[in-house]
Amino acid sequence: MDQLLRCASVQFEPRPDDKGYNLARVEHFVREAAADGVRLVVLPEMCLLGYWHLRRHTPDRLRELAEPSTGPSVTHVRRLAMELGIAAGLGFLEIDETDGRLYNSYAVCLPDGRVHCHRKLHAFEHEAISSGDHYTVFDTPWGARVGILICWDNNLVENVRATALLGASILVAPHQTGGTASRSPHAMRPIPMPLWEARHRDPAAIEAAFRGESGRAWLMRWLPARAHDNGLALIFSNGVGRDDDEVRTGNAMILDPYGRILTETCAAEDTMVTADIDLSLIPMSTGRRWLKGRRPALYDILTHHFGDERPPRTARFSTEPPTLEPPPAQGESAST
Repeated sequence: MDQLLRCASVQFEPRPDDKGYNLARVEHFVREAAADGVRLVVLPEMCLLGYWHLRRHTPDRLRELAEPSTGPSVTHVRRLAMELGIAAGLGFLEIDETDGRLYNSYAVCLPDGRVHCHRKLHAFEHEAISSGDHYTVFDTPWGARVGILICWDNNLVENVRATALLGASILVAPHQTGGTASRSPHAMRPIPMPLWEARHRDPAAIEAAFRGESGRAWLMRWLPARAHDNGLALIFSNGVGRDDDEVRTGNAMILDPYGRILTETCAAEDTMVTADIDLSLIPMSTGRRWLKGRRPALYDILTHHFGDERPPRTARFSTEPPTLEPPPAQGESAST
């Protein structure tokens, strides 16, 4: 097995609901990656349709736009992967062929024709979009085991830990983030649209915003820890530019299992970054060794229902804090 796996992360600005244009951009980057010897190329969440504007659509319109994982768009990328000998991932709106439910999904197409599809576990984009209920981890022809988590899935630390415990050595992490209107006083804020519109005249201003607290600086608070604490290489792909009434910050990057950034960009444009992931670092990485020191008997609290759990949409948009007290600590009684 080759210990170096060349990977790529893409950021691009999709056009709302324009599958033809967006799929052409996907193909452009997949072909560019393959020409550079890349084995795994990761494109953003929901890049086939665009993202934030979907919340304004009716359920019927969403169903018109959705495709099954066996539909024409994923099939097109599957054929590209087979032609070019590359693994390629893209985000799309999936409709289940059996029950008609909608999902924010991500398909990784392998060069042997297999397709692995992950449904976002914490979907909040639209009340008609359901959340998935399983982790997605699979083997690749290059000896690396890959897991997929979409955007907010990565913000819940349990999901990344579960993916690592299922054997993933590389985490594919497609996003549409940065520049959001967070309710937290110390999190992201919207990036003024005029900065994006003036990007060609004043690239320094928009790139400074992309590096700042609403972009890269926010990512640096948590993203390297997901890789480091679980001994995973991580491929972060993101939208860039206008996304309905917000501006996505791009910041495409690849991190090693120590949380070190191998490559990144703060460019305000469609672009791709590449890096060679050293798979030999993973077995003895700090996070991977820490996993062996776990004490599972202590972790029942992680599956305890507190009673204040909320659906993803409610949790994402809630203005009310949780009100219930946590259960007694181990070794204590309720009357302590």
